Amino acid sequence: MSAPVTSVWGRAEQQDFRSRVRGCLLGGAVGDALGAGVASLSLDEIQAAHGIDAVTDLVPAYGRRGAVTAGTQLTLFTVDGLIRAQVRRDTGAWHPPTDVHRAHLRWALTQREWGPDERRKDNGWLACEEWLYARRDPSRECLTGLAEETMGTLDRPRNPTARDSGAVTRSAPFGLLVGWEPQLVLQLAVECAAQTHGHPTAYLSAGAFAVIVHGLARGETVDVSVQCALALLAARPGHQPVTDALKHALGAVRQGMPSPALVESLGDGRTAEGVLAVAVYCALVGEDIRHGLRLAVNHGGASEATGALCGSLLGALHGETALPPGWVAELEGRATVLELADDFAMEMTQGPALHGPAINAPGWLARYPRA
Repeated sequence: MSAPVTSVWGRAEQQDFRSRVRGCLLGGAVGDALGAGVASLSLDEIQAAHGIDAVTDLVPAYGRRGAVTAGTQLTLFTVDGLIRAQVRRDTGAWHPPTDVHRAHLRWALTQREWGPDERRKDNGWLACEEWLYARRDPSRECLTGLAEETMGTLDRPRNPTARDSGAVTRSAPFGLLVGWEPQLVLQLAVECAAQTHGHPTAYLSAGAFAVIVHGLARGETVDVSVQCALALLAARPGHQPVTDALKHALGAVRQGMPSPALVESLGDGRTAEGVLAVAVYCALVGEDIRHGLRLAVNHGGASEATGALCGSLLGALHGETALPPGWVAELEGRATVLELADDFAMEMTQGPALHGPAINAPGWLARYPRA
């Protein structure tokens, strides 16, 4: 994979980019947390538990309000891997799929061990965050796909029949590579998704989602960003189910007032493309982020996944200040998400001032080791 051309950033551009990165990562985590407490329930069960309006606020999951699932955990490690890839460019070792895969292996350790091993200095700071050492319903495919260090390929992917959304929910960070061309974003997301979810509809859904986030982070509308994803998907074998799902989401906008029934008509939550379609639809019709997220979680599908994807889209579109502050305040791991978001924005906009042939910031390389 060839390295993209680095852009020159002005101060206003840096501030806008950081707001969109924060919005995307916080929004995805908030949507995940909003849906986590009702993820296994039908709409009737949600309404029986929370009233006719269903979920209107954070509800407890894993013993607390604002708790996130494995989707958010893996998203954070995706960001960590992308930063490490940028840092390792100085060594001539430029292969982001490998660095992201290594980061996901560090996440896999959090699912097997009681807590961080401080002797492993090459793990960096994120793997030392104790709150991440908790199992939050990771998919079997994520656990088995990351059970060994050997990487899969698109010709021989891991779990070739896996069609669920486990790879899509960790793929928003690829879209934040705004200096890359959309086709490179798609390719990177697809290659990384195939490490756990080898069915074409699963990894192409991950790629399409990343391209949509990419458009939003660059200031495009949801509709324009979806059209870009559709154009890039057209050249990929096996794209038709994902293409059809996205077109269905676009068409549903014209089918009347948003409702849980209309949301459920887009997908039952069992396939990646269905989850993606629900998230895109809710991002298109939401009056604001709160309304869009409520639509995204109040149905009988995979509420945590649709909430996370919709939150990432709307956060990238509107930036962090548009997120409901009460929900952000209660978010599990909020400080970690913010710290990682700001590190990502700093690396992408000011990396040459942190590391390079003649510059090495020791504190930065301790956080994101080259090893």
